[in-house]
Amino acid sequence: METQFSTTLQDSKLKEFFLEQLRDIYWVEKKLVKKLPKLQAAATTKQLKDALGNHMGQTRTHVERLGQVFALLGEEADGKKCPAMAGILDESEDIIDETDDGSAQRDVGIIFAAQKAEHYEIATYGGLAQLAKTLGLMEAKELLGQTLEEEKGADFLLTQIAESGINYQAGKEQ
Repeated sequence: METQFSTTLQDSKLKEFFLEQLRDIYWVEKKLVKKLPKLQAAATTKQLKDALGNHMGQTRTHVERLGQVFALLGEEADGKKCPAMAGILDESEDIIDETDDGSAQRDVGIIFAAQKAEHYEIATYGGLAQLAKTLGLMEAKELLGQTLEEEKGADFLLTQIAESGINYQAGKEQ
C-alpha cells in the first residue's frame, strides 16, 4: 500500500498541483451527490431518470475512491470549491427554471448540463491518473483510472439517451 509520494517528487510543485486537483474533484463529486437527485426529479423520461439515479450511486463510490486516494497520500480528504463546476451546476438550475415541466426540451437541457459535468470530470480524472503515474502512485492511478472509465460510460449513456428520440421530440415541441 502506498503511503507517500516517490521520494524524488515528494516535495515537488507537481505534488502540490496534484493535491489541489484532487481537492477540486473531491468538491465536485460531493456537490454532484447533492445535485443529481434534483436533476433526476426534474427529468421527464424514465430512461433519463434511471440514468441519473444510477450515476448517483457511482458518484457516491467516486467520493469514497477519492477518500482512498487521499488516504494513500497520507492526506485528509478535503474539497476546494471548483468555480468551473459551480458554474455548470448553476447553469443546470437555470435550465430547469427556463424549461417546461414534463417537456422533452427540459430533458435535452438536463442531458446537455450533465454532459458538460461529465466532460469536466473526464478531463480531470484523465489528468490526475497521468499525474499519479508520473508521481509513482500506481494504486492511486488505478483508482482514478477506474473512475475515469465510469465517467466515460456515463457520458456515452447520456448521448444514447439523447439520440434515442429525446432530441427529436424536443425539436417538435412549440
